[in-house]
Amino acid sequence: MIILASGSPRRKELLLLITEDFKIIPADIDETADKNIELMKQPQHLAEKKARYIFESGHKNDIVIGSDTGVFIDGKMLGKPSDAENAKQMLEELSGRKHKVITGCSIISKDKCVSFSEETIVEFYKLSNKEIDEYIATNEPMDKAGAYGIQGKGATLVKRIEGDYYNVVGLPVGALKRKLEEF
Repeated sequence: MIILASGSPRRKELLLLITEDFKIIPADIDETADKNIELMKQPQHLAEKKARYIFESGHKNDIVIGSDTGVFIDGKMLGKPSDAENAKQMLEELSGRKHKVITGCSIISKDKCVSFSEETIVEFYKLSNKEIDEYIATNEPMDKAGAYGIQGKGATLVKRIEGDYYNVVGLPVGALKRKLEEF
């Protein structure tokens, strides 16, 4: 059995593009990366931490997939906003600029563990204060890394992407499918 160690409805939808034969068990863990982990490697580290937690919690005969997505700009990672003001700060920082979205994935079974990261470059239009405020008023940014969801109303903020669109949504579907074939 394949287990997705995530409660994200977006990741569930994306995994359905690969297989319908899986179940969801969210990994209820502290999502703070270890201090000694390089910044750009933190999503992959957290993905493995999530997968390992579920694997070791009674699922050692299953294939467990963990995933974590980070938004990176100016040498820092933008997580989920703590409130509307924090979301506004993030969107102002991303406005008119390019940033990296890195999704780390980890697949663990009794035989092996494969972890990898996928990177996509996203460029935002220059955003007005009104546009930012209207987007925040939708409440969409509040549970998303970098305070936007490219698959929703956040699509109107995005000028272009270089790389895997689904990676920005939260699961690099093509790469994950190929890695799962090794299991």
